[in-house]
Amino acid sequence: MAYENQYQLASMARYECLLFDVDDTLYPLSCGLSKQCSKNIEEYMVKKLGIEESRVPEVNRVLYKNYGTSMAGLKAIGYDFDNDDYHSFVHGRLPYENLKSDPVLRNLLLSLPIRKVIFSNADKSLNPTNETCSFDDRSGLVSSAILDETINDCSVLPKSPILCKPFEDAFEQAFEIANINRQKTLFFDDSIRNIQSGKSMGLHTVLVGTSHRTNGADYALESIHNIREAFPELWDADKKSESIECSGKVAIETSVTA
Repeated sequence: MAYENQYQLASMARYECLLFDVDDTLYPLSCGLSKQCSKNIEEYMVKKLGIEESRVPEVNRVLYKNYGTSMAGLKAIGYDFDNDDYHSFVHGRLPYENLKSDPVLRNLLLSLPIRKVIFSNADKSLNPTNETCSFDDRSGLVSSAILDETINDCSVLPKSPILCKPFEDAFEQAFEIANINRQKTLFFDDSIRNIQSGKSMGLHTVLVGTSHRTNGADYALESIHNIREAFPELWDADKKSESIECSGKVAIETSVTA
């Protein structure tokens, strides 16, 4: 009977995986990378895709709002471009020197006795190919009429070939690829849309970058550095494991996929 109790204790861990977004989550918005990324995207739209400069901010806003990323939106409405060229132009020119080493966060994450997984829209595992897509008889530049339709009537937006948050199919793919049990996973993201999607998919959700909880967020952290104060039980899991091993003649081993 004692061994049965030990097994029950070992199986009671509330979380077995921590799922992290990267941008503006594991490093702060104040680094300026997101702001510069938006500028690079708009510049790409003008220089590479030929979109009228005065229209770019609104087009970019609508695409990001409806597709999760500007790239997914551009592909959806018919722009045919090389993914690597896009990423090189948009992300390859970011001020990465603004990212400083963070020994406090490093030590916090290393001290956590729980599996940790990154779920970013930049992950190639969700979109591994760089094949061009066919959209009716369109190629190259998209007409002004299509852009007008995109901006003025979001109800007719076509589906994108790009998988990304906040859409459920991206979450499903991530769960499958990383072998994630959503009921025992704590999801950290700075995007309210991503958090709400994660919650609807069965994840426990933590909105990062604010202390105010919103609909869909189980918790809110002003900074990822507050993780230990908010979730001391994550570290207690290791202590419980040690006490279980010492409390009986035979330790109960539980499997964790890494």
